[in-house]
Amino acid sequence: MPHGWVAVAVALGYIGMLFLVASWGDRGRARERRRRSRLIYPLSLAIYCTSWTFFGSVGLASRSGFDFLAIYVGPILVIGLASPLVTRIVRLAKGQNITSIADFIAARHGKNQAVAATVAVIAIAGTIPYIALQLKAVSSSLGTILAEIGPGNWSAHVLLGDIALVVALSMAAFAILFGTRHIDATEHQDGLILAVATESLVKLVAFLAVGVFVTYGMFGGPAALFTRALERPEVGRVLTGEQSFSTFAAMTLLAAFAILLLPRQFHVAVVENNSEAEVRRAAWLFPLYLVLINLFVVPIALAGLMTFPAGTVDGDMYVLALPLAAGSRTLALVAFVGGLSAATAMVIVESVALAIMVSNDLFVPLVLRRRGSLSTANVGAVLLRVRRFAILGILLLAYVYHRSAGLAQLASIGLLSFAAISQLAPAFFGGLFWRRATARGAVAGMVVGFLAWFYTLLLPSFVEAGMIGRSLLSDGPLGIAMLRPEALLGLDLPPLVHGVVVSLGLNLFAYVAVSLRRAPSAIERLQADIFVPSRISPSAPSFRLWRSAVTVGELTATVARYLGEDRTRSAFEGFAVSRRITLDPKHEADFQLLQHAEYLLASAIGAASSRLVLSLLLRKRLMSTKAALKLLDDANAAIHYNREILQTALDHVRQGIAVFSKDLALVCWNRQFGELLDLPPALVRVGTTLDDVLRFNAAKGAFGPGEVDTLVRERAARYATCAEPFLERFPSRGLIFEVRVAQMPGAGFVLTLTDITPSVEAAEALERANDELERRVRERTAELERLNAELAEAKAAAENANLSKTRFLAAASHDILQPLNAARLYVTSLVERQNGGEEARLAGNVDASLEAVEEILGALLDISRLDTGAMKTEITTFAVDEMFRQLEVEFAPLAREKSLVLTFVRSRLVVRSDRRLLRRLVRNLVSNAIKYTEHGRVLVGCRMRGGEVRIDVYDTGIGIAAASQRAIFEEFHRLERGAMVARGLGLGLSIVERIARVLDHTIALRSEVGRGSRFSVTLPRAVVAVPEPGEAPVLRSHGHLVGSVALCIDNEPTILDGMRTLLSGWGCEVLKAPDLAGAMAAVEQAARLPTVLLVDYHLDDGNGIDAIVALRRRYGESLPAILLTADRTREVRELAHTLDIRILNKPVRPAPLRAQLTQWQALRVAAAE
Repeated sequence: MPHGWVAVAVALGYIGMLFLVASWGDRGRARERRRRSRLIYPLSLAIYCTSWTFFGSVGLASRSGFDFLAIYVGPILVIGLASPLVTRIVRLAKGQNITSIADFIAARHGKNQAVAATVAVIAIAGTIPYIALQLKAVSSSLGTILAEIGPGNWSAHVLLGDIALVVALSMAAFAILFGTRHIDATEHQDGLILAVATESLVKLVAFLAVGVFVTYGMFGGPAALFTRALERPEVGRVLTGEQSFSTFAAMTLLAAFAILLLPRQFHVAVVENNSEAEVRRAAWLFPLYLVLINLFVVPIALAGLMTFPAGTVDGDMYVLALPLAAGSRTLALVAFVGGLSAATAMVIVESVALAIMVSNDLFVPLVLRRRGSLSTANVGAVLLRVRRFAILGILLLAYVYHRSAGLAQLASIGLLSFAAISQLAPAFFGGLFWRRATARGAVAGMVVGFLAWFYTLLLPSFVEAGMIGRSLLSDGPLGIAMLRPEALLGLDLPPLVHGVVVSLGLNLFAYVAVSLRRAPSAIERLQADIFVPSRISPSAPSFRLWRSAVTVGELTATVARYLGEDRTRSAFEGFAVSRRITLDPKHEADFQLLQHAEYLLASAIGAASSRLVLSLLLRKRLMSTKAALKLLDDANAAIHYNREILQTALDHVRQGIAVFSKDLALVCWNRQFGELLDLPPALVRVGTTLDDVLRFNAAKGAFGPGEVDTLVRERAARYATCAEPFLERFPSRGLIFEVRVAQMPGAGFVLTLTDITPSVEAAEALERANDELERRVRERTAELERLNAELAEAKAAAENANLSKTRFLAAASHDILQPLNAARLYVTSLVERQNGGEEARLAGNVDASLEAVEEILGALLDISRLDTGAMKTEITTFAVDEMFRQLEVEFAPLAREKSLVLTFVRSRLVVRSDRRLLRRLVRNLVSNAIKYTEHGRVLVGCRMRGGEVRIDVYDTGIGIAAASQRAIFEEFHRLERGAMVARGLGLGLSIVERIARVLDHTIALRSEVGRGSRFSVTLPRAVVAVPEPGEAPVLRSHGHLVGSVALCIDNEPTILDGMRTLLSGWGCEVLKAPDLAGAMAAVEQAARLPTVLLVDYHLDDGNGIDAIVALRRRYGESLPAILLTADRTREVRELAHTLDIRILNKPVRPAPLRAQLTQWQALRVAAAE
């Protein structure tokens, strides 16, 4: 096959492939995949990159350096940085069922038909040169390939004829097949958009392939390429030449307008948009695409300038010419396909968008105003035919312009179109921000601006093409220099800058001036409220709710003529279900139904034409077009007012309320809904899905930890289907919402959120406190375990040391007290045997000294045990009177010796305390009272104070001054007066204070010097019945212990001798032995049974308790026994108490010993009598 036919075949094959892609995209599953694809929308926006980008940018760079970048800086600023504005435009278009750029501007300015028609005319006039640019690029590229292949391919030229015409007809066929399938212009053309996205990928890959080949294959990399370019001044100017700031700024402004105002750009960016999330995604993907496709523009331009002599190859064709010059025909075909792709995508979508405007904004209003209605029953089919003819006509006009434009450069044609389309900018952007704009102002501005564009930019292009003489540019019309098209009023600016400044300046001036001449009409104010929301509360509109006089049947029939029977019936049935009403064809249509019908018609014929259609329908009954339009405007105003009032009321409700459609898209909401969910303003809008709301909160951790998709999926199902109220927790914000979901008739649901945090705050706080407590316990436990592990060795060492100390104290006390005990026994016997004289006095002094030593040692041991905690408490319940009787027996002899009256008041109270320690405490108090009372009496008793018992010890002693009452509880502290009255160590009250602290009892003191003191101790009372205390049995004193036989066992012979001496003096017979065996032998030898046992605890063989148990087993279990020991441990004391063995600690004081023996003797004698 000849090579020329290969290029033609590739071109036709590529167009055929696009047919297949578009056909596949129109299928159901493909449409669903397209909606879910994240790349389709950003790639469809790349339709902005036409053959101007593919071919013309290189040509412009070869002539003007970096000026070509301005064409892409503007779109990057709008799509990348102003995406919230794009989102707002999309939101408004979806809410108004907008079908085109003309429809959008007309809807903003009161749905004015003149505005829509003016926009349509300007768009067609401004776009035809742009379409012609694409035809020129395709035909030039194919011509370049055929010319390079050689003259042998003349047959391709002959058979194809005019290449541009063939291309135009092919593109018309494609646009008709895939762009005019549905009358509803708002219905997505999925196949067409998929084909556009595919073409965007193809042209990007093709351009990058050429760029890589030229830069690296032909010139060895960018560094070598730039170095060689700088060596040639005529080429290096591309990199180093000065740029015109004004031209660059003007081109940037035009490109920024074009990315939204070009009919094809508005169609793919707004009409074909599926969700606002697509806009956010395109905000970074589309700028990235523009950067990639322009990456090799300058390298290719430099390579072309260095490869081809000046004037031999058009700069626009360097992309094709360079691969051909290098002998790579395959890459040249790839570049050709890329350029063809860039052109076909633009032409197809542009022609479809313009055809919609022709049918909706030119044909329908013209026919309706002339005939009053369209006679055919299926208006939709007529409109589709009109659109198809419009596509064909537009492409033929573009072909004519292409043939007449001559050798104009691609960039110049593109900028001319951009400047024409920019005349829509004041009305478009002004309508988004200025509420005062009117339809008359918009028409005036666009007409004036378009005429200025025609005069300052289009006419000079005709001059350049040779269609008009150059005198117009040099001398001006009629020789008036001030009216020269490129220097109007003497402005000295670059041609492009001059035309843009003059046209847009006059446009904006006329727009503002005419709008300010009169106040906006009612419909214009209504639309301004929608497009430019006001923060002011809505005011009641001045309308009358007229009766429409149009039946439901007539209204349905009118809409069905445009949309078809099936779709109309489905739409009206859905409306009836949502309002919970029944539509009777014979009933009059209310204003809400009229508004719904207008909304449906707008999707097919545009907002302005739909308003016109309904006004003509109403005119049949009202006989006045003005009255019909007034009724329509009042209906819209009433609906808008009611909606605003409802919105205001909802915003004052405490709960968050939102309505979601059957597609789970947000339809209506109040302010509290966004505030409770902490949603950003960009997310609280019509069309936001429930998935978007949940995903936003899940992504920022509002639902707690977990995978975002899982959290969203779980909640979406519950929100959409749950019939019962449920709780939604937001841990990060500390909030709890009650969520209620109510299904709406037909589809959709109402969601309410109520903040119930205060009602569950207490329970939540308690739960958190418990969790925190458990956590702290675990932490403290771990810390304690660690500390315990660290201190285990130290504790073991301390315990060993304490055990050693205890053993040492026990051994030391035993070893020290043994000889002291023997000395006391000897001295006491000596004192009792002296009848007076100096020897008796000396013996008494020795006895007193030994008693003092005994007290010192005992007190020191007690203090040591109390301070180290070795003395453990044994809390029991016992009668106070029992303790009093023991103390009375002990201290009665001492009181008699000092001629004091010692009285213990009987009591039936029962207390809870340590019997032994409490007895020791009270004993010390009684001992001190007797010791420091020279004459008078000592009284001991107790009183009940609520749930406590206070034991008082009164004396008539020397008293204690107030200043000294705290000091007397310190160790070794004695008062001067007390030291003169009695001997002592100053340790008794210190022991009292320590015992009280151990027992948690309270010590109190009241005293007056010279009159006496009262010491008291307060302790808990026990509620236990105790028998009434009877009279204490009167024990007859028998004087001595005659008849008693005491068996004494001790491993110290001196103690045994002392004990024998002491007890013999009291009239007691004594048997002594060093151990158990000796004791039994002594009893056998004496042939007398003992009446009492006096046994030391520490024996050489065994201990005293075992000895007592053995002797009782032999001589009687009731045999009284006293354990004489220096061991003060609790174990010994408890064991002795269990076996009914009395304990006297060494050194043994004779008085308690004699008292105990006397008591037992008396009981024995009484029992015998």
